[in-house]
Amino acid sequence: MVLRLLSRFAWIVVGGLFIFSGLIKLNDPVGTAIKLEEYFEVFSTDFSSVFLSFKPFALYLSIFLSTLEVVLGVALLVRWRLKTVLWLLFFLILFFTFLTFYSAYYNKVTDCGCFGDAIKLTPWESFTKDIILLMLILVLLFTQRHLLSLGQMNRGVTGAIVLVALIFSVTVSVYAYQHEPFLDFRAYRVGANIPKLMKPSAPLRYQYVMEKAGVESIFQSYPTDTTYKFKKMVPLNPEDGPKITDFNIWNDQGDFTKEMFLGNRLLILVKDVSKADQESFKEINALLAGLEKNQSPKVVPVVITSSSSQEFDVFRHEVNLSAPYFFADATVLKTMIRSNPGLLLFKNGIVVGKWHYNDIPDLPEVQNLVK
Repeated sequence: MVLRLLSRFAWIVVGGLFIFSGLIKLNDPVGTAIKLEEYFEVFSTDFSSVFLSFKPFALYLSIFLSTLEVVLGVALLVRWRLKTVLWLLFFLILFFTFLTFYSAYYNKVTDCGCFGDAIKLTPWESFTKDIILLMLILVLLFTQRHLLSLGQMNRGVTGAIVLVALIFSVTVSVYAYQHEPFLDFRAYRVGANIPKLMKPSAPLRYQYVMEKAGVESIFQSYPTDTTYKFKKMVPLNPEDGPKITDFNIWNDQGDFTKEMFLGNRLLILVKDVSKADQESFKEINALLAGLEKNQSPKVVPVVITSSSSQEFDVFRHEVNLSAPYFFADATVLKTMIRSNPGLLLFKNGIVVGKWHYNDIPDLPEVQNLVK
């Protein structure tokens, strides 16, 4: 009786968690690909440079692995080819467990991306989650007879359900790639107040780890005893810290971050000119021409890139892009939007619009958002 209940509990938890994890990643396949690229870079340094050869295929691997999670989760719940599915789940979670342990132990990738940007886990939390999943899958492997005793559905029906899950997963991921994620969990989502998110929501409190005669001590305030040697500061309320810490905009004249929060600004983000979709600039230029002619309400367009000034000067002449340009870190631009180019509309620092290059807005849509 206990084994039967445990088996069915593990069945529901493992199946549901794999479906949830896969769908979260399929919602943002580019974000998952970026995380995979981080792993490839780490492994290329620690093991072999051959891992760098996987970087061009990161997006395809992102879609494949995320789809696999969903399909295996659905297959488990409908008990389609149960033994094969359980072994595939076992080896998949074994692989993930190795990744999360390596990240946690060596402090390599500080966010595994297990649940995308929806749920942030520390490396050790990710590893613990994988260990629990591994144990639950082992329970299922040794008690699968209790799942079969539930009564088997027609194999043709279960196979059709799994096929639908496969088609649905691939469709969702391809659509999310060609547009923006369906659900945006990032700090730069529509409605976000960027200046506010750059400040702590409450005063930050710290405890101080000090050392004296080889013994570590923890203080709530910095000790006045100068014989103590400072080791580190540990935040007591990190959740109250700034949600955005790296948004900086500059050019040769200096820092222009605060200027981005004045009035209405249309940010045209071009992460890498060598990979930017040039065809989309026909629509972008048409929008900029409309903004120049129609000054009420006034919307100031600015281009932000992580490419060098030399590269961008050549590029902007190729696409006839006439707007002042500034620079930002490539990682920040990847976080702000998943397309290259992409558009963000700020109204006094609040994100009121966000578009993939496949969804360039027309003039009335932009003006309505800043009225």
